[in-house]
Amino acid sequence: MRHVGKSRRELFEEIERATLKPLPATPFEYAEWKSAKVHPDYHVEVDKTFYSVPHRLIGCTLQVRLTHRVVEIFHDHQRVASHVRRSQRSGHVTVNDHMPKAHQRYANTTPANLIGRATLIGPNAAILVERMMRDRPHPEQGYRSAMGIRRWRRAMDRSASMRPVSGRSPSMPPPTPPSLKSGLDRQQPQAEHAAPMPAHTNIHGRSYYQ
Repeated sequence: MRHVGKSRRELFEEIERATLKPLPATPFEYAEWKSAKVHPDYHVEVDKTFYSVPHRLIGCTLQVRLTHRVVEIFHDHQRVASHVRRSQRSGHVTVNDHMPKAHQRYANTTPANLIGRATLIGPNAAILVERMMRDRPHPEQGYRSAMGIRRWRRAMDRSASMRPVSGRSPSMPPPTPPSLKSGLDRQQPQAEHAAPMPAHTNIHGRSYYQ
């Protein structure tokens, strides 16, 4: 710097310091951009986790801004959803307002809650409800069917008192399956009896090994 006649510090104070802008209020946050298609259950998959968007965007390809804290989702340069990013790579993050009206009625329902209610009917009913939600892409899609089991059971319990003298009433529950009419659902399964062992020199009974 001898030919300039000033040090770097002096040049900084003289030329650069006055033009500097203040630092941002928040530190720079690294972000990644990805494209994601909206699934039929109005969720997009981001880093092995599913985040909801407004259901009207089903089938659209959206842009996702992904940071270590937030998942922001854009459509036509407009942000349509923002979620706190899950630390675990699994599960669904759903906003109630993103659901269709038919799904919002189940917003406060959980799979564990439905399985617990089905247990009051019987262990097999609980197993059936658990499978209804497990076998669907999104558990909410099984809520209506699970609740239908409870309504059907109540209808079965009321069917005797709701039968009209003649003909059928519009409020009458669905016809009772033959197995329930005959009481087969309450009968214990009969044990299967094994066929007697044929006599043969190469076949030894249980006493042979004792």
